Amino acid sequence: MGGDADLTGVAGRSGLYLAASELHIRDVFLARLAAEGFEGDVTPQVSARLVGATDNSIYQRLPLAVIYPRTAEDLNRAVRAAEDGSLTLAMRGGGTGTNGQSLTAGIVVDVARYLDRILDFDPDTGHVTVEPGVVLARLNAFLKPHGYFFPPTVSTATRATIGGMIATDASGKGSRIYGRTSDYIETMDVVLSDGSNLHVEKLTSDALEHKKTGSDLSARVYREVYRVVTEQAGEIRRVFPDMNRGLTGYNLENVLLENGQFSLARLLAGSEGTLALTKRVVLRVRKLPKYRQLLVVRYASFDSTLRDVQTILPANPSAVEVLDDRVLEKASQDIVWQSLESVLGARSEQPVRGMSFVEFVGDDEDHLHQQMQEAVTLLESSPYEVIDYKPVSDQSIINQLWTLREKSVGLLGRPDGHKQGVAFVEDTAVPPEALADYVSEFRGILDGYGLSYGMFGHADVGCLHVRPFLDMLSEHDRALIRPISDAVANLTKRHGGLLWGEHGRGYRGEFSPLFFGETLFAELCRIKEVFDPKDIFNRGKLAPVGVKYPVDRIDGIPFKGQFDEQISSDLRDDFSLSVSCNGNGACYNREPDMAMCPSYKATKDRLQSPKGRATLLRSWARLNSLPDTAADKSALPELTAELKASLDTCLSCKACATQCPIRVDIPSMRSKFLDLYFLKHRRPVRDYLVYWLEPLLKVGRQMPTLANILMQNPISTVFLKKLGLVDLPKISPARLPKITQVSTEWLEQAGNNDRSVVLIQDSFTGSFDGGVIESAYTLLKSLGMDPRVTSVWDNGKARHVRGFRKGFSATARKTLKQLKNIARHGVPVISLDAATGLMFEQEYRDVAGSEAIPTVLSLEAFLKRQITKGIIPSNAVKPDTAALTIISHCTEQAVRPGSAEDWKAILRHLGVQADAGKAGCCGMAGLFGHEKEHADLSASIFAQNWASKAEGNILATGFSCRCQTKRLAGRRPAHPVEILVSHLQIKIEKAVSTQ
Repeated sequence: MGGDADLTGVAGRSGLYLAASELHIRDVFLARLAAEGFEGDVTPQVSARLVGATDNSIYQRLPLAVIYPRTAEDLNRAVRAAEDGSLTLAMRGGGTGTNGQSLTAGIVVDVARYLDRILDFDPDTGHVTVEPGVVLARLNAFLKPHGYFFPPTVSTATRATIGGMIATDASGKGSRIYGRTSDYIETMDVVLSDGSNLHVEKLTSDALEHKKTGSDLSARVYREVYRVVTEQAGEIRRVFPDMNRGLTGYNLENVLLENGQFSLARLLAGSEGTLALTKRVVLRVRKLPKYRQLLVVRYASFDSTLRDVQTILPANPSAVEVLDDRVLEKASQDIVWQSLESVLGARSEQPVRGMSFVEFVGDDEDHLHQQMQEAVTLLESSPYEVIDYKPVSDQSIINQLWTLREKSVGLLGRPDGHKQGVAFVEDTAVPPEALADYVSEFRGILDGYGLSYGMFGHADVGCLHVRPFLDMLSEHDRALIRPISDAVANLTKRHGGLLWGEHGRGYRGEFSPLFFGETLFAELCRIKEVFDPKDIFNRGKLAPVGVKYPVDRIDGIPFKGQFDEQISSDLRDDFSLSVSCNGNGACYNREPDMAMCPSYKATKDRLQSPKGRATLLRSWARLNSLPDTAADKSALPELTAELKASLDTCLSCKACATQCPIRVDIPSMRSKFLDLYFLKHRRPVRDYLVYWLEPLLKVGRQMPTLANILMQNPISTVFLKKLGLVDLPKISPARLPKITQVSTEWLEQAGNNDRSVVLIQDSFTGSFDGGVIESAYTLLKSLGMDPRVTSVWDNGKARHVRGFRKGFSATARKTLKQLKNIARHGVPVISLDAATGLMFEQEYRDVAGSEAIPTVLSLEAFLKRQITKGIIPSNAVKPDTAALTIISHCTEQAVRPGSAEDWKAILRHLGVQADAGKAGCCGMAGLFGHEKEHADLSASIFAQNWASKAEGNILATGFSCRCQTKRLAGRRPAHPVEILVSHLQIKIEKAVSTQ
């Protein structure tokens, strides 16, 4: 194959088109892999290669294929198949590297799909055995009931894998007291470059001597590493900085432990997969601290924020995290901010230019309070511009504050015009006492280029995260990567720090001689050559083997923006959010009770994630923009088919539109893609049935009994199944008399009555779950309101999902006209169903353009407002009743995270014991769960989280959730209004008769 550079070629080539020699090398490898008995998945398809070509960095590098080992032995098989050195293997975990650590022009070995098992846990020793693909948040969720946790806390915990954390020797928040990943490695099992296994553990001098004997690869490795760390001990002491964030990749300083033992794991940790492949690891975990307190401090300048860290440190906090004004500006636009305004959003006479989160943890509550008080005393005498500070002890608020801090990396990636924050000088670290002066000079460099930027980081250990705002589609801005990187590297070196403080080197390996010095860098190259003489592992990173494969340069790898620049302006406008996706990987989270992303969580297939879909969409847009003579154009048919298949499994839950820091709205882009796709492809008959679904439902509501007989009989069932529809719900419209409907006469009087309210009948609830509308009307009437209901309004949701853009726009305009006719009278309008009600805030805005859309309230928002006004009196909660758990629709959780809490407050106000719960997607999502080809996936999504919740005493606000639970769990959870009507013993007939 030659060097990796010849696979991607000159700037602007995507690598989709492979030369005959490249195809031959790949095919030979895959044939060897099969012969070895590889049990995992092999994906040479163009879509998988594209998704494996990016991470959270500025780079795009197309691999030959992506493989997914199913067993630990598959790693040995992959190495043996590549043993001739014709190509390179790069391990991939969470795929969130900021420096291209796992990008390669060879083979990506993705361990996150299958090698994600927790194999053993011993609570007596505090040791847990895991495979490399275990996600940090999932490990800590497993450990929490036992009272343990794995301390290194990275902001990408919901998708970062243990293997990836070992590869970069990750640390994160709290490293001042908890250290780094390597501090917790007890043993490792790895695969060496000859395909053999090596068990790595701490060795006494006698055991080391035994390991060094022999002629096999492991003996040569032990001899060489021991030689380097002993012969170069003086140089290592001179070069390695005395800092919390050490000089990783390769960490020569800590191989010889203070107790005289030898730890090869200290060298492997931080080696970014260039020396061996990790099969499994035994980690030492720690007891969870019993107590946690947070001090939120606001400053008039970011300089004061940084300098005041030294003021606070004598109180010995576990962490001091800082945010600058740019991060705070972006954070204030995030959905999490809504629930934190009492802490973060209090008005200040001075502009807030910086903020510190100062955390204290421990098992002694009195000692913790003493530490907090000491910090407050220190702040009161601070010489810097402290605006105010606030202690926080509520654990849920502390969690949300840290969630906001964790989002910083993604928030800065949110587009600002044509620019967005990009990672390339991302995680520098200097001695903490030098941080403020260092940042001042760092700012000077960026200011000199006229750039804006955001800064945040672990100030207590001197680690800084910086995202300059660049337009990477501009050749001018891409050209700034080199001079800024060079200037920052030299500045960091001058301040006694490191260019890579916690995220590893990746393509910044060219700066290794600057920080290690020529002597030690030469030794790193010798270590690499002994471990991996044919340069099989992650070629081009950290250290070269000879001159054949040099270390890649930061501007020698194609930038993602070079490809995106080729997208035509019209397609770039339509799919701009796919171009903005910066690869932060928030959609790769596997937290079962989080809405995002159900298809990815159920399949672990990155193609079925928002990031994967965004990658394919922008790549498809690029190929469509290329001239027909371009070599890569030949890949368009294959990519189009694979993109369509990926988008078909999207449930349109809209979580990506809110929970992704970049707000990559896949459902909206899917609708645009399908509209274009079906200009050239024949639509299935089912799509046209979906198009006319709402008009057909109108007929069904007029004759529900007959409609159900026609829909549910065996002949219809067979016919619908041939169309791909199964298990459709029965039509069950609301049975309210005409007098309850909104009229012109009523509207003319209603604006003067603060008890007047209009309830929208949406086509889903109004057609299939009319009892909820009856209950909502009854409840409002019994609480002293003057409610009216609309006729059933079409919403166009199904048309939007199927890409009928013109038809959707017609429906949306009609619905908006109906809404405006009511809203102009000043009457509040309520939507019961979150999925359709939120369309007024989302899909309809595309149709309305700059035209204002009247507010449509959720029922809980209206009731909460009336309670606040004192219009709805309270009832005493019966203490002996079991609490109900309210679970909001997943779209509602994403857009209105306080919905369940609002319902909890309302229910308790009216005398019902209730708690706010949380669940992931139920798997229904409109027609998705009724589509034959998606039935199994829908059931798998339900089984992940909803199935266990359905066993409890739950209430569900979403129509889809109630329908799916009835289908798959055999019981239908009630809507909160139904419980309230039952609890208050309101008779529907009586409420209606008093109209």
